Amino acid sequence: MDKLIECVPNFSEGRRDEVISAIKAAVEAHAGEGVRLLDSLADPDHNRLVLTFLGPPEAVVEAAFDACRKASELIDMNVHRGSHPRIGAADVIPLVPARAVEMSECIDLARALGARIARELDIPVYLYEEAAVRPERRSLADIRKGQYEGLKEAVAVDPARTPDYGPPRLHPTAGATVVGARWPLIAFNVNLASSDIRVAREIARAVRESSGGLPCVRAIGLRLEDRDLVQVSMNLTNFRVTPVHVAFEAVRREAARRGVEVVESEVVGLVPAEALAAAAAHYMAVKGLTREQLLETHF
Repeated sequence: MDKLIECVPNFSEGRRDEVISAIKAAVEAHAGEGVRLLDSLADPDHNRLVLTFLGPPEAVVEAAFDACRKASELIDMNVHRGSHPRIGAADVIPLVPARAVEMSECIDLARALGARIARELDIPVYLYEEAAVRPERRSLADIRKGQYEGLKEAVAVDPARTPDYGPPRLHPTAGATVVGARWPLIAFNVNLASSDIRVAREIARAVRESSGGLPCVRAIGLRLEDRDLVQVSMNLTNFRVTPVHVAFEAVRREAARRGVEVVESEVVGLVPAEALAAAAAHYMAVKGLTREQLLETHF
């Protein structure tokens, strides 16, 4: 069985079509090596591009490096503004085992990729999740503390913010990059009929694991300026522990307590069919729905 890994890099650009196209093209250039670009989502409010691609491990790593290089050429973090936390042009590059690949292999690949980005592109790199070499850096939120602007000052004077690879300073325009290895997660957002960012932040605090909320849920509150809405942006790190519908209902319940309605929800990137099937089974009260009943699992 051929080895496959998934890469879900996030770039700090969701508005300029020419930049988005150039970054996507850097990945698509590796199609001949078996790399498939599965999904692309550019969000102008977040000012962020999320790609999902899949392929043989070495080819995926090469595609990730080329996309990082292209982003570093075209994105200037000194002028970047968006609602989503970020520290660099190629903000975060996670490698995810997909088929016949152990997590240990993704860890080795992530560390090699991080070292190469620092060496060849002169961009400082932090390692996170399973690839972290410092326990306090497993969490992406901890690495991003202060965002680009805060890290730009802190990295030169605070030894705790020294990168894992590269010099103790940010790249003049590309900032820093976080590289890691992680298990599959679901990026799931819930938009609220409110413009009050305090509401979104309160709800995010109520539902996320770190504040005593739902296990395997990370959440922040964001403002969607163009739509005059606020959003609870979540990462579900294990959808079998906290399913999508449980996270959604928790947000809706907390919003109702504050007199706010849910406008809609959205999935960023790809989502396992099993996760959506569980949500469908819940809302339709389907009894005993199994993975084997999903048509796509038999293709």
